[in-house]
Amino acid sequence: MDAKKIGTFLKELRNEKGMTQEQLGEKIGVSNKTISRWETGNYMPPVDCLNMLSDIYNISINEILAGERASGDAFTKIAEQNITVTLKELEKDCQTFEKKMMCILAVTTLLTIIILALLPMKTIKDVIVMILVVAVAFIANTLNIVALATKKEMLDNR
Repeated sequence: MDAKKIGTFLKELRNEKGMTQEQLGEKIGVSNKTISRWETGNYMPPVDCLNMLSDIYNISINEILAGERASGDAFTKIAEQNITVTLKELEKDCQTFEKKMMCILAVTTLLTIIILALLPMKTIKDVIVMILVVAVAFIANTLNIVALATKKEMLDNR
């Protein structure tokens, strides 16, 4: 998706309706600065705003995301392109999330090992600290794995 093209298209659509950025912003519930950011291509409207823009401009979200009006075969092609781009972005986000979670898993495991290696283990207090450190690491890593599994399950169910 070309954010600049989408922004230019949004501006054209607003101008066709004879609305100012401020008027459109009031209608959607955002500031005129937000509208400006969308129209310059610096930011993309969130999904709920895309729905509202679609209704206001009487066009499809696919057309907004393509940055042009379309019908028939062109509409189908645009829809397929938008779906492909969205799926690729979701996959990339999932991979990034997974890498971050694996790093957290590695760091918590490494810190646990270091703490355990540094504990003198001479008193009952040292043993209790060791048990607590292991418990915290176990809980953190379990939550990490659950978060990864939940994210994958959510994506699989889409």
